[in-house]
Amino acid sequence: MQYIAIYYFMGDEKLSWSEAIGCIALILIKASSLRYDKMPFGENHFKPKGGNLMRFYTQQHKYYCGIDLRARSMYICILDQEGNTLLHKNFKTDPESFLRAIQPYREDIVVAVERMFVWRWLADLCNREAISFVLGHALYMKAIHGGKSKNDKIDSRKIAVLLRGGTLPTAYVYPEAMRATRDLLRRRNHLAHKRTELLAHIQNTNSQYNLPDFEKKLSIKSNRVGVAERFPDPSVQKSVEVNLQLMELDDRLLNDLELSIVKQAKGHDVRSFYLLRSLPGIGKILSLVILYEVQDINRFDRVQDFVSYCRLVKCPRESGGKKFGSKNSKIGNAHLKWAFSEAACLFLRGNEPAQSCHERLVNKHGKGKALSIIAHKIGRAVYFMLKRKEPFNMDIFMTRA
Repeated sequence: MQYIAIYYFMGDEKLSWSEAIGCIALILIKASSLRYDKMPFGENHFKPKGGNLMRFYTQQHKYYCGIDLRARSMYICILDQEGNTLLHKNFKTDPESFLRAIQPYREDIVVAVERMFVWRWLADLCNREAISFVLGHALYMKAIHGGKSKNDKIDSRKIAVLLRGGTLPTAYVYPEAMRATRDLLRRRNHLAHKRTELLAHIQNTNSQYNLPDFEKKLSIKSNRVGVAERFPDPSVQKSVEVNLQLMELDDRLLNDLELSIVKQAKGHDVRSFYLLRSLPGIGKILSLVILYEVQDINRFDRVQDFVSYCRLVKCPRESGGKKFGSKNSKIGNAHLKWAFSEAACLFLRGNEPAQSCHERLVNKHGKGKALSIIAHKIGRAVYFMLKRKEPFNMDIFMTRA
């Protein structure tokens, strides 16, 4: 049986040999179980056959650049193949400073940063300059966050060392072409949630004064006439009027944003946009959220990887045959979690076969878990719909439900 040995050293260069032995970890990996997948910007990740949620960058280069990136400054550390430090210095955060710093090593260099809110300009710059770029997964990089001492200088070197050793956990680098539209859609959803909060405040105020329920839905503009006048106190009337005015403004903004986003979606991936809408319960907004949050379904090798990314499965923790519950439930995409949870509720409306399936699940697991199971099944269905470019098939869905 063949194995690959990886020696990983995170100790201080000034330690004696006897002290350094305790800082060396030997990892034996079964060679026959490894395969390589091509990733964006020339990234190669290894993972055991069958898939693994954590991916590492393992491609070899002549130089390795780790950057602790901030809004106004960036600490750059460049190592060679032997682990010698060639550059370890603080720079101003701008493209010119970065390109000037790595210029002597551009013949074969890979750049890595931790996934924070300022990584995008650097990823786009490396893409344009044909420089290999790796985005580190912030929640998986325990070697950085769990250190006894932590500052920009130490973090930049740790990133470079992890990159050189093939143990840097990576995150997906979302392409520049669709990123702005995705952010606009997230902003639209943020405004929609604020509008819902305004509506809920009016309903709560109505309950506080024990007034009769509203006969019509206040989400429709024509049904809001005379709502403020039903409250006797002038201050309460003013508060409700403010909510109604903000809702009217939100309605105009949301309509404008939706038209703009749908137009861009038809230019990006119109086929997937309409495929998603073939599933009962997924309308225009949910299909846009899934389309732009997924971006490319082929980046998920297995349906299990996809539903895990969507936070539709629990993450068990086990050691020595003992289970310790679940943790890390926030690793994944919160927007897809929301989209599939909404789709599960809407999927049951006017859908008798789905309602019968839901009743069976409720009797067996309870109401809350039943909806989670349906959301999980919808996520699996969406994966195969996008993978095979086929519309939703209710018969197949119910057969496997």
